[in-house]
Amino acid sequence: MAILSLLTTVFVVLLLSRFQLGNSQLVFNDQNVVEAIGKELLIPGWGVNTTDFCSWAGISCSSNNSMVERLDLSGFRLQGNVTLISELKALKWLDLSHNNFQGSIPLSFGNLSMLQYLDLSFNKFENSIPSELGKLRNLKALNISNNWLTGLVPNELKGLENLQDFQISTNSLNGSIPFWVGNLTNLKVLAAYENEFSGDIPFNLGVNSELSLLNLHSNQLQGTIPESICAKGNLKFLVLTQNKLNGTIPESIGNCKGLSSIRIGNNKLIGGVPKAIGNISSLTYFEADSNSLSGEIVSEFAKCSNLTLLNLASNEFYGTIPPEFGELNNLQELIVSGNNLYGEIPTSVLKCKNLNKLDLSNNKFNGTIPADICNTSRLQYLLLGENLIRGEIPHEIGNCVKLLELQMGNNELIGSIPSEIGHMKNLQISLNLSHNHLHGQLPQDLGKLDKLVSLDVSDNQLSGNIPAALKGMQSLIEVNFSSNRFTGPIPTFAPFQKSPNSSFLGNKGLCGDPLSGGCGDLNGYNHRIYGHKVSYRIVLAVIGSGLAVFVSVTVVVLLFMMRENQEKAAAKEAGITIEETSSKPVILAGNVFVDNLKQAIDFDAVVKAVMKDSNKISVGTFSTVYRADMPSGMILSVKKLKSMDRTIIHHQSKMIRELEKLSKLVHDNLARPIGFGIYEDAVLLLHQYYANGTLAQYLHNSSQEPEYKPDWPTRLAIAVGVAEGLAFLHHVAIIHLDISSGNVLLDSNFRPLVSEVEISRLLDPSRGTASISAVAGSFGYIPPEYAYTMQVTAPGNVYSYGVVLLEILTTRLPVDDDFGEGIDLVKWVHGAPTRGETPEQILDARLSTISFSWRKEMLAALKVALLCTDVTPAKRPKMKKVVEMLQEITES
Repeated sequence: MAILSLLTTVFVVLLLSRFQLGNSQLVFNDQNVVEAIGKELLIPGWGVNTTDFCSWAGISCSSNNSMVERLDLSGFRLQGNVTLISELKALKWLDLSHNNFQGSIPLSFGNLSMLQYLDLSFNKFENSIPSELGKLRNLKALNISNNWLTGLVPNELKGLENLQDFQISTNSLNGSIPFWVGNLTNLKVLAAYENEFSGDIPFNLGVNSELSLLNLHSNQLQGTIPESICAKGNLKFLVLTQNKLNGTIPESIGNCKGLSSIRIGNNKLIGGVPKAIGNISSLTYFEADSNSLSGEIVSEFAKCSNLTLLNLASNEFYGTIPPEFGELNNLQELIVSGNNLYGEIPTSVLKCKNLNKLDLSNNKFNGTIPADICNTSRLQYLLLGENLIRGEIPHEIGNCVKLLELQMGNNELIGSIPSEIGHMKNLQISLNLSHNHLHGQLPQDLGKLDKLVSLDVSDNQLSGNIPAALKGMQSLIEVNFSSNRFTGPIPTFAPFQKSPNSSFLGNKGLCGDPLSGGCGDLNGYNHRIYGHKVSYRIVLAVIGSGLAVFVSVTVVVLLFMMRENQEKAAAKEAGITIEETSSKPVILAGNVFVDNLKQAIDFDAVVKAVMKDSNKISVGTFSTVYRADMPSGMILSVKKLKSMDRTIIHHQSKMIRELEKLSKLVHDNLARPIGFGIYEDAVLLLHQYYANGTLAQYLHNSSQEPEYKPDWPTRLAIAVGVAEGLAFLHHVAIIHLDISSGNVLLDSNFRPLVSEVEISRLLDPSRGTASISAVAGSFGYIPPEYAYTMQVTAPGNVYSYGVVLLEILTTRLPVDDDFGEGIDLVKWVHGAPTRGETPEQILDARLSTISFSWRKEMLAALKVALLCTDVTPAKRPKMKKVVEMLQEITES
């Protein structure tokens, strides 16, 4: 018995020794693993000046600093083999998002049994989702979206019973969405959009969980919208657009009283909108366009007091617009085009004080245009085309001073065009009065529309001359005067001369370019004879000059050919092969919009510049920027669009028109394109070069240099300038896609210029059905609601600007490990009171401690930044208001 007791004691001692040895070995292994990971992935800053690996960027260890529990390498733009990470056995949090990792997701990640959070999004992982991830039973969040994954969702993942957040969007996954997803009792977020999923949406989805977000847009899903999604009533965001769903909108949708966004457009839904929609008091967006919905538009929408956007376009609705819609004080956009609606233009809707867009086009509205159509001061888009609207255009139309687009084509309008249209100075996108019964002359006041890009008055009974005053329309690109009764010469005006002759056909008395044949016969026969008599000497002089020029050019060409042959012969003797075709870049298209710069810009030099990495200035979300030195001595900044954006090359004419429009947008705080070039499959955008670089460089690089001198007034002036530039963009209905300090240029006087504006137009997600997830903006500046709405909006722009303003005030990066786990600059600033910090402690002390007046101004600007970054979009101020608040600071 004593021997047995002794053996037991020895065994326990050995076991404890083994455990302690193993534990120390684990500590050693974690450090070794971390060092190996750093070498494999070339992680900047790891191992510099310290051996304490737990203090390295992105690493958090357990309380006794023995094991790595958190590894956050998001946004480091890393590449390489990540398999080694699976050796960190204590990991609870792993974030590798926004990098360049390729290949398959390591199977060994399934061995990280402690893992609760795994984010591999925005990489280039390919092949199928490893079934081994199903072993991560503690996992609460799995995000593998925006990769190149294929195949089915493995059934082994049904073991992830603790999963709350499941994001697999923007891949090439196929098959059906597994039924077991509906059995995940903790599931709150399911995002599987932009894949190739087919089949039905699981009918039990939402029955067993507190589902709050369901986003399945852009798949091949069929069947009906499940009644179950509102079983618990917690759904806040429902996005099912661009699928093949059929059946009706479920009546149970009214149970989700917290629903903020319903987007079910581009499907095959039938039936009407259930009246239960009126129960959803929090509803902000309702988009059901491009379906086969029918019946009358239910008046219950008027009970949704927060409704901002209602889009029922391209369906089979009939009847009239409910007069109760006039109660929707927050309504900004009402889009009902492409239905069978009739009756008068709804005057009740015109009372909505926030109405920005009214689209009634392609229906059967048959009333007249009400005189008080512009009672709402914010109306920017009025689309009434393709209806049966009769009567005259009221003179009060001139009160629509904020209109950017006016479409009245294809109606039954009579009378003359009122001259008051010339009062709409902001009219920019289009004025379309075509296919009506308008008569009389074009009013001279149209020439005051100096921002207008497109004018169409074709197929009317207009007469008289085309007024020379239209030369005042300096932004004009597209015109159509065809099929009228115009007479006389076409005014000599570049936009007219550049238009196709079809823009002027059908006017028997019209002559001059671009129509074939001039207006010479209008000058009389005698004048022509006299002209012949006195013109012989001029003709001879012209012929002589032409011969002289021909001889000179011939001599120059011969000399050039002789020199080229000599160079080739010399190269051949030296054994050098000259590649005649590949050495010279092929420019497919290009233009310079500023006439006095055309001679200074050499497109060959531009292309050669972007082919050298040494000329690279910066890399942004959508483009890489290069410096290009012209032979003329001029320096350009050239943006080369990234490969994901090259689809716009297939729409060259549209791209060119958009760039031409932007080149004419005049504002002191906008960086306008001065030209473009297309080289092979790349689009090159030409800009002026600014030696002071970007605001990001000024804040985060220059401020660290020894010679840095604090200058709050300059920063405040920059903040005001950026706000003014964005306010102007919003005024002309342009929503910026990527507001960040890196996209604010500084000229020689530190005047800020908002750049990347042309990207916002070329990739404008509001004008098509293209993926918006690819144009979310820069990391750290993206508004929180974007994850759910997938929409780039004006309030979202205000949020991004607020981040820039916080950068200016704090000199901190938008994303910094110093803020703590899951905390960015906005959360860090808003969380100051809970940390017991005063506002003064947030500000850059190098600025706020210089003078009392500086600190006072900075605190006032901080209040503006806090308003801009409010988590609720509706509570953020408009950019125009932001400008006013900042100007009050400067004036006081």
